[in-house]
Amino acid sequence: MNSTSVLPKEAQAGTLQNVKARQRHQTIKLMKRNVALYLFLIPAVAYIAVFHYAPMYGIQLAFKSFSPAEGIWGSPWVGFKWFQMFFESPRFWQLFGNTVILSFYSLVAGFPIPIILALLLNNVGNLKFKKFAQTITYMPHFISVVVLVGMISVFFSPRSGFINTIIQAFGGDPIYFMGEAKYFRHLYVWSGIWQSMGWSSIIYIAALSGVSPELHESAMMDGASKLKRIWHIDLPTIMPTMVILLIMSCGQIMSVGFEKVFLMQNSLNNTVSEVISTYTYKIGLMQAEYSYSTAIGLFNNIINFTILILVNRISRKLSGSSLW
Repeated sequence: MNSTSVLPKEAQAGTLQNVKARQRHQTIKLMKRNVALYLFLIPAVAYIAVFHYAPMYGIQLAFKSFSPAEGIWGSPWVGFKWFQMFFESPRFWQLFGNTVILSFYSLVAGFPIPIILALLLNNVGNLKFKKFAQTITYMPHFISVVVLVGMISVFFSPRSGFINTIIQAFGGDPIYFMGEAKYFRHLYVWSGIWQSMGWSSIIYIAALSGVSPELHESAMMDGASKLKRIWHIDLPTIMPTMVILLIMSCGQIMSVGFEKVFLMQNSLNNTVSEVISTYTYKIGLMQAEYSYSTAIGLFNNIINFTILILVNRISRKLSGSSLW
């Protein structure tokens, strides 16, 4: 029996208050001891507060008919008018479908590749070649989106691009990749994988560095092949990291990068390249329909938040790993 259960209620309350006071004192003492670390957190906290939380003040635009003359507070409330307008729009399913397909394609194709790259680099015996390979795969991450799209346009040009030069060398006809809708998603996804796979593999390489060499030595003594050691030692080690990153990726399933899509977009591939983020930009900034664009953006974020909660809960039940 719990010792506190036999005490009067007043004594129990006093005991709980003493415990809480002791915990509070220990927390304050710990903070004073690590005050330098908390000072380093100030810029990050300030950045998040200013650029992530402060703009949430404008969410109310989604429920108002905004007028610059009346301001945000003075504009009249219209309820869910803008959400209903978006749902009834003839472009709703096209925008929603394009966003989901492009995001899901990027997730399915792009998520495993950094893991595979990290496992390959981790098992390279030649240290010089390993460093060279890491450097080569990291470098594309530092290319700006504008430069990357320019490279895609040049490489896949029907007149001077080396891809079409190779196609013509084998007797084929030049293809206008940027102008045909069926190639847009493939160009977007695989160029993104090429650019980010090296950088994304860093966290997996760091997790693999924590694997005890004794485990591999014991497995080798038992006759385990390299593939079996990867499957039974390396993969279980990085599994919690994989799960956390998968949850975070699923939480951004509706957040297709605006800049790259917008730069690759043209009138010939617009049927598959118009996504919610580019549509919001055109409606909000180019057509000055601020309330309507805010409602679309809020809907997009609510979908992301819902998916994040569901995937996190499923992951916690199946694997025991979760964000919270």
